[in-house]
Amino acid sequence: MQEQGLGLAAISYDTPAILANFAQRKGIQFTLLSDPESKFIKQLGLMNESVPADSFAYGVPHPGTFILDASGSIVSKEFDEDYRERTTVSNLLTQKFNLRTGAAESMVTTKHLRVTASASNAVIRAGEHIRLVLDIEMMPKMHVYAPGVEGYIAIDWTMKDPKGFEPRPVEWPASKKLRLEAIQETVPVYDGRFSLQREIVLAPMPKLQPFLDANKDLIIEGTLMYQACDDRLCYIPQKVPVQWKVHFEPHDPQRVPPELRKPVGKSSQ
Repeated sequence: MQEQGLGLAAISYDTPAILANFAQRKGIQFTLLSDPESKFIKQLGLMNESVPADSFAYGVPHPGTFILDASGSIVSKEFDEDYRERTTVSNLLTQKFNLRTGAAESMVTTKHLRVTASASNAVIRAGEHIRLVLDIEMMPKMHVYAPGVEGYIAIDWTMKDPKGFEPRPVEWPASKKLRLEAIQETVPVYDGRFSLQREIVLAPMPKLQPFLDANKDLIIEGTLMYQACDDRLCYIPQKVPVQWKVHFEPHDPQRVPPELRKPVGKSSQ
């Protein structure tokens, strides 16, 4: 991230001692900021007002992510309505900055194109929103038809029997207009290099667990369908299987030692 000029920090209502304990236990290397009285959290309107004042969780913010520019101004914010679902930071970095983590990467090459499948996250947890990516490189002089084309077979990306997750729609990039002089038509196409992305929402633990293998891996499968053409002819439609293998880890239920906890009702963990 630093090579791209990006930094990462997290803020919570926990004390510096609690955060230090958590960082040491989980091997966290990025900055953790403490807002023990939830003052900053309140100023941003993030405090979860549904938590009773006598609860140990009083002062907790709604989970979300802000993206700031170099001057410190907020340029984007992403929040999930359900606290049991979380959009991962890697998901946002992939979507907003087109970064690649190299997670779950695999490559398939055909006579028409090369497709590299990857994911935003190598490790998943129940309820997370992660991002799947297909980076496609067309062979020279080749193109495929974009969605919305009429009379031709458009490229498509389907998921195979999704179990343990819910796929969101494909995010299609802007297409190019290609003039077919021989038949006097202008059609939307993709050529050169382009990327397809889609988000998936992992199911809660009880619904996700049955689909994990013996190594706690989740195998996600899909199909890239296309018909490639060059400047002379169109080829037989193709179906290319694509796959992602991600590893499951449970959420961390461990609390800090009792001596570090603050009294109930005072923004303690």
